[in-house]
Amino acid sequence: MATFEDRVLYQGDPWVRVDTLPRLLAEGWRRTLLEVGVVSVVRTPFQWSMGSQAIEIETGGYMGDVGLYVPEVQLPEALALLGFDEEEAGAESGTTRAEATRAEDAGPGGGQAG
Repeated sequence: MATFEDRVLYQGDPWVRVDTLPRLLAEGWRRTLLEVGVVSVVRTPFQWSMGSQAIEIETGGYMGDVGLYVPEVQLPEALALLGFDEEEAGAESGTTRAEATRAEDAGPGGGQAG
């Protein structure tokens, strides 16, 4: 099983791993999240993927375990949509409740200047 960090900086922003799962399942979850506006990215052992074309999957692209990540500011929404209990998901991924809700506590804008 591939291992992925719980928290990463991706394109300059903090992202949190929701789960590690087979590529096909991760792609399904990614599309579910996208339908309601939650941005997500899949991380294979080789690269980051914001979106996978069906042809890549059909022609035998990497289908093993991948990490499914969401921006830290959208983690609570993603967990709720996927049916995870925030406390349970944090314990499984190694992310503490405080880390999972840091963006919520920062207030509007997630603590970013803008």
